[in-house]
Amino acid sequence: MNTAVLRTEFRLFRREPGAVFWISLFPTLLLVILGSIPSFREADKSLGGLRPVDAYTPVVVLMALIMSGAQALPQALTGYRERGVLRRMRLTPVRPSALLSAQMAVQGTVALGSALLALAVGRLAFDVTLPEQPVGYLLALLLTTAVALALGSLVSALSRTTKIAGAIGSAVLFPSMFCAGVWLPVQEMPHAMARVVGLTPFGAAVQALNQAAAGHWPGWGHLGVPAVWILLLTGAAGRWFRWE
Repeated sequence: MNTAVLRTEFRLFRREPGAVFWISLFPTLLLVILGSIPSFREADKSLGGLRPVDAYTPVVVLMALIMSGAQALPQALTGYRERGVLRRMRLTPVRPSALLSAQMAVQGTVALGSALLALAVGRLAFDVTLPEQPVGYLLALLLTTAVALALGSLVSALSRTTKIAGAIGSAVLFPSMFCAGVWLPVQEMPHAMARVVGLTPFGAAVQALNQAAAGHWPGWGHLGVPAVWILLLTGAAGRWFRWE
């Protein structure tokens, strides 16, 4: 990967206040708002004895990844294609693939940083227990990052303009957030719904994170589902992606 391109993409990202807020800060801000509600700091039997703030921490961790994959990455890549940036790069020593790699590195790094910030604030402000199985937690987080970036690549591949990318991204964003448990934690979903949600990449990911947070190695099924989605989404993105 060209380091000059990577540094440039990081600088450009910092100049986008909307992306910085929604990916870097909003998930942690949401956790602070939820954790400030007294009832969210009390154990809930329906959540297996967890406090709601504990149950929502993995959800908040996934939010940055989902927004990065469904919104930020497609908008950036489609914008470059729409403005002819990728086409012009073919005439320079820097290949368009270097820009694609740099964008994915920027989005992935920022989203992971947001996840770590949410974990740190949850621990310091609301005494949320840090993952008791850190290796399993990190593995689940990395798989989820990869599936989010693969999703963003596919949205970019299917979008001719930034407006279309925004529309497709929004159509993908809200179901993904539902599956991650933003509106209803997976633990409170009816059994049949939870099983269906567990077949989606972010539904399986939040269950893997919950297991690792509780000290258990994530189930191979919950790790395997994102891995399969990575292959499917990456294959589809590679099939339909166009530089021009």
